[in-house]
Amino acid sequence: MIDLYYWPTPNGHKITMFLEETGLAYVIRPIDIGKGDQFAPDFLKIAPNNRMPAIVDHAPPGGGEPVSVFESGAILLYLAEKEGRFLPADLRGRVETLQWLFWQMGGLGPMAGQNHHFSQYAPEKIPYAIDRYVNETNRLYGVLDGRLADREFVAGDAYTIADMASYPWIVSHERQGQDLDDFPHLKRWFHAIRERPATIRAYAKGEEIRPSGQKMSEEDKKVLFGQTAASLKR
Repeated sequence: MIDLYYWPTPNGHKITMFLEETGLAYVIRPIDIGKGDQFAPDFLKIAPNNRMPAIVDHAPPGGGEPVSVFESGAILLYLAEKEGRFLPADLRGRVETLQWLFWQMGGLGPMAGQNHHFSQYAPEKIPYAIDRYVNETNRLYGVLDGRLADREFVAGDAYTIADMASYPWIVSHERQGQDLDDFPHLKRWFHAIRERPATIRAYAKGEEIRPSGQKMSEEDKKVLFGQTAASLKR
């Protein structure tokens, strides 16, 4: 059994997508990031960066004590190795998958996240910041579109954790100021993943916890966007 510390954000969806694909038994432990659950001492023991998702695997490979993992990319890698699925075993396939997983972790996710912040949540609309991150998001969409021009999935012919990592960050393309019609290969890939039964189930789990139409309150924004080192001492 896996305890999944989760909130329905792009990084949270990555993990439910994997778990639903594999059928691994898991229990969602909601971490309401707008209410500050991520600063709870028990959660910080698992996720010292005070970010979700995180997991505790009570049946790790080889047995022994439970294993906890934080950071969505590390969780996907751990689960893929545990299950022997969605990560090629051969050297070249593994390298292709991992480099695109890290591309998402270091590029698409952070840049789209800043895009969301300055265009949707910042109390002051700063044109330079909005343009900077909308344009960089656009560039990254172009990189992914080019990658998908001659292959079905990001790492090749097989669906992998690289796809699971990137897909949730494309879901909000309209809010990011992006038109999928400008990226035909990305659009084809996006719709294929959206229609996978496991993806549908994963996003339904999120809707049960926090409906997508629910707006972020001003108090939520203070918790999310006002964090400093002192926040860890709550």
